[in-house]
Amino acid sequence: MRVMALDIGDVRVGIAISDPDGRVATPLCVLPTSEVMSSAASFKRVLEDWEPEYLLFGAPLTLAGQNGKQASHIKLMAEQIADRCGLEYGFADERLSSSQAKKSMRESGLSEKEMRGKVDMVAASLFLQAWLDARPERI
Repeated sequence: MRVMALDIGDVRVGIAISDPDGRVATPLCVLPTSEVMSSAASFKRVLEDWEPEYLLFGAPLTLAGQNGKQASHIKLMAEQIADRCGLEYGFADERLSSSQAKKSMRESGLSEKEMRGKVDMVAASLFLQAWLDARPERI
């Protein structure tokens, strides 16, 4: 099953995708949040090109594992996106995914300027891969 992960932010949404078997996550793209929320042509194109069967949204938890400040806002946005797409969805812990993404990209030799706009999709791929790896069985 192909899973699409969305890391929703105030400005951008990082998008990652799994392979058809739901084993490997790959960073895909970053779109403006306004385009994803309005189901703009750019987001529709991503959905048509990749045909996900399930949406996975990053849950902004605190380091203690509790819902963060934006949890209810992100949950509402996620529900709206999933409803418009007509897909089942769930949430995955996204704690530290952006920090891990930046660290990984720095280790690859990218500068802060080169990382700009890419961190969100790499973060989405990190929490998607962790979620894929943690599943006891396939959806």
